[in-house]
Amino acid sequence: MRKILLYGANGYTAQLMLPLCAKFGITPILAGRNAAKIEPLARQYGFEYRVFDLNDTAATATGLDGVGVVLHCAGPFAYTARQMMEACLQQGAHYLDITGEIGVFELAHSLDARARERGITLLPGSGFDVVPTDCLALELKEKMPDATHLTMAFAPVKGGLSHGTALTMNDKAGEGGMMRKDGKIISVPLGRRGELLDFGVAQQFCISIPWGDVSTAYYTTGIPNIEMMTAASPKTFAKLKWQWAFFWFLRLGFVRRYLKKQILKRPAGPSDDRRAKSYTMLWGQVKNAKGEELVLTKLVKEGYTLTAHSALWLAAQLANGNGKPGFYTPAGLFGKEIIKTIGMDH
Repeated sequence: MRKILLYGANGYTAQLMLPLCAKFGITPILAGRNAAKIEPLARQYGFEYRVFDLNDTAATATGLDGVGVVLHCAGPFAYTARQMMEACLQQGAHYLDITGEIGVFELAHSLDARARERGITLLPGSGFDVVPTDCLALELKEKMPDATHLTMAFAPVKGGLSHGTALTMNDKAGEGGMMRKDGKIISVPLGRRGELLDFGVAQQFCISIPWGDVSTAYYTTGIPNIEMMTAASPKTFAKLKWQWAFFWFLRLGFVRRYLKKQILKRPAGPSDDRRAKSYTMLWGQVKNAKGEELVLTKLVKEGYTLTAHSALWLAAQLANGNGKPGFYTPAGLFGKEIIKTIGMDH
């Protein structure tokens, strides 16, 4: 097995992974930019550690010396993914992360040719964003090969947000929505669509959002029209009709800084007890040019729990030589059964 480096090891989601490493046969090198946070974790688990800042190109290259796989967990990835991808390309290490950011997926796709030349795999979105929905998208495509439209939704039940997720959302506040139309990603109003969906075990009102599958599901399935939705209240949907009047305010620097301070005052993420009681409902629909449609629903484990398992499993696959050179989505590389394989179906 090639050496795996876990960068951002002191983050909420990465710390959920550490007790699980032995289950996946992994002895990672822990890494991050703050020695005071990384060193105690390394001592606690008996792992090697390295300290370097991604904005220091030379130090990052040195930090990846002898590493075969990088599992990148330090977001927001809009500010960190490029540096790590470039270092992986330079050093010949496979790259994974746990992002759900459309821009990061598109960046990785743009580096496909270079990754093939270097013989490395670029596999962003190896967590809840976007593994379960990516598997669902592929299953829907296999059941309707001529599908032209794909809509998926997810609805967490009793879940919560980590600092990293909340900070990423804060950085995107006021920027509107996105969907894929005729193969191209376009900007649309956030929550341009809202409807009551039947998840099989419950009904939930959902609105459209700029989720990662707007990018990844296209590369997994080839379906040219894609929209993502998530649970929200009808009241929130109604308020979004006035987004033109207040989104400019959310984009102001001092507003985002204030919201960031408020986020950091909260717990780092949902407690073990809350995660144990939570799960996520998935809904997916495909349509073809004939007007035929198909709907599938799934239940999967809570998002952060799922991420810890799926990211480690995918990292182990690459470390054991089961990857392919180039950019891939999780289901595009390993198929639609990932969730069942790792026991994360609910």
